Amino acid sequence: MKCIVGLGNPGKKYKKTRHNIGFMVIDELLRRNHWGPLKKDKFNGLHTTEHIRGEKVMLLQPQTYMNLSGQAVRAIVDFYEIDMNNILVIYDDLDLPVGKIRLRQKGGHGGHNGIRSIIEHAGTKEFKRLRIGVGRPTGAEPIVDYVLSPFSKEQKDGLTTSISQSADACEAWIDQPFADVMNTFNA
Repeated sequence: MKCIVGLGNPGKKYKKTRHNIGFMVIDELLRRNHWGPLKKDKFNGLHTTEHIRGEKVMLLQPQTYMNLSGQAVRAIVDFYEIDMNNILVIYDDLDLPVGKIRLRQKGGHGGHNGIRSIIEHAGTKEFKRLRIGVGRPTGAEPIVDYVLSPFSKEQKDGLTTSISQSADACEAWIDQPFADVMNTFNA
């Protein structure tokens, strides 16, 4: 089984914020495939298991807040015995402009607390990542305020593009080698 994890923070207060772009991609996958809502359970997350092109896939939105995301990922990995090589984590990236995405095979946390938590709980950096650009704040706005605020009107088109491309990349990964998906979507 493959597992696609969209990172974000639970609650209506954070729903449309930059930090929740991972949740937005999971929501797009649910919408475009006409799947029902995610279910809450003992794993500190909302999830569902569906089939995409004959492959069993779990979609997960941790409900532990960003800096504790690894708790939910670890619980799912242990219970369902999912290999970390079959995990794709979707998250916001300040170093990419809005509208851009980048896929990586593995790596460090790059200062992202959600990724840091997953690395700590999983004990490995060996999991796939899909980084979605949210840009950096202009002026003196603190980073934490920026990522916990909604996208601007000027960023809406880029947001729509990146969510759609990210969902396309997730679907492509189901039946293609990840290196091929990277070559296609990182171009």
